[in-house]
Amino acid sequence: MKKWIFWVLLGAMVLTFAILIFVQVRYIQLNIETLDDQFKENVRRSLLQTVNVVEESEALRHLAREINYFAGGRPLTRLELEEQHQLLQRQIEDLAQSAGLRFSQGATAAAHPWRGTTIEETSRYLQERYQQIFLRSRAVLDQAVFRWLMSRENICIAHRLNFNDLGRIIEISLYNNGIELPFVFSVVDNQGNVIYRQSAQAESRAPATAAVFTQRLFPLESSPNPAFLQVRFLKKPDYLADSLKLFLPSIVLILLILGVYSVTILVILRQKSLNAIKNDFINNMTHELKTPISSISLASQMLQEQGVANRPPESLKYIATVIHDETKRLGIHVEKVLQMAMFEKEKSSLTLTDIKINSLIQDIVGSFSLKVVSKGGKIDTNLKAVEDLVLVDEVHFTNVIFNLMDNALKYVGDKPLILTIETYNQNDNLVISIEDNGIGINKEDQKKIYDKFFRAHTGNLHNVKGFGLGLAYVKKMVKEHKGTIKVESEPGIGTKFIITIPILKNYEL
Repeated sequence: MKKWIFWVLLGAMVLTFAILIFVQVRYIQLNIETLDDQFKENVRRSLLQTVNVVEESEALRHLAREINYFAGGRPLTRLELEEQHQLLQRQIEDLAQSAGLRFSQGATAAAHPWRGTTIEETSRYLQERYQQIFLRSRAVLDQAVFRWLMSRENICIAHRLNFNDLGRIIEISLYNNGIELPFVFSVVDNQGNVIYRQSAQAESRAPATAAVFTQRLFPLESSPNPAFLQVRFLKKPDYLADSLKLFLPSIVLILLILGVYSVTILVILRQKSLNAIKNDFINNMTHELKTPISSISLASQMLQEQGVANRPPESLKYIATVIHDETKRLGIHVEKVLQMAMFEKEKSSLTLTDIKINSLIQDIVGSFSLKVVSKGGKIDTNLKAVEDLVLVDEVHFTNVIFNLMDNALKYVGDKPLILTIETYNQNDNLVISIEDNGIGINKEDQKKIYDKFFRAHTGNLHNVKGFGLGLAYVKKMVKEHKGTIKVESEPGIGTKFIITIPILKNYEL
């Protein structure tokens, strides 16, 4: 894939997802604003209904006092009203008898002047009669209401309201408008002085930023000292949160898409990085292969020259040594290529045999110590593992130990190498520790040293050759032997690799 195509695709993905996020967030934001406006409108409607109920209740209480004074100051029951009506009828009849009146046919006709008249005259007479009764009743009622209106201006608001009933009315009004949140209310005057507070402790639990909903009590009055009802909600965010649960599937879908986009971008970037590393590997490998091939080709040309038989034996020995060394070097590079091909397999084919690790390490140290000693270094061994019999592939596990020791020699710097190899038992496992006094590995590179083709920064050390496959191979082999490997390193002090593998009796196939 061309570089510009990659960046165009990446930009298109990011732009598409950004637009999707913006649209979804804006949609949710608009719904939150709508829900908030709806909540405020429902609260205002509830408070207005509360005030109307309070006014009606006060008016009904006053009228009840006006018409029930003869009942001892208490409301009359239906039975009492019927008894009063019958008593009134008997009093009228007694009054008529004492006056010598008789309800005869003539008297009835006199008492009911519409009898014997036409329907129109009777209707007109009843309308006039009921109109007089209505006007008189309304006049009486108006006088009672007027006295009530004049008297209540001087009554304190605390005496006009039953605050317990007020709280219940507010709760019912809010419930009827779809709001079931805990609230606190108070009654204040026009100066903000508190006349009544439901609960100071409950009000303290209200959020500091909670909106205060205010409604004037008895709004039709022109009182110089008006009172106001104030309501605060303790958990208004819960109301919005419950309403937003409808958008939960959309939010989950957005997060899922974000995860897919992120993973896709990371995979693309990683593949791009691996592709660049692999290209560097191929370039380095090509260069490394050309060098021994050129040396072998030059040596073979020298052997093909005329008069080669007349050359001194030392010259022929030198040519043979060059061919041998370069062939061996070429074989090592080919082995690296084979190792790289092995990484493409999920599981390698191992030939497992019973091996005593202490003996294996002693053989490896014996052959490797010549390189170390030739550069002024030394190898210390402390093979104290009692149970060192393990099930491993001898060739691959030998390469594991050899690679770690070879890395220690490569990255020792200018000082002589001091390599310490130790074995011991821990929790029925065998532990192999390989520690050096080299240049060390910084914390950032320690997380990447087992990645294919990765090579740690070596500072001013420029003569270290390699392809970044050694530690990746070590990690893979240790894992396939059902073991673990970890690194402890400090820059400028040294590095310590710790391999843990199960002993033979704990090995599970």
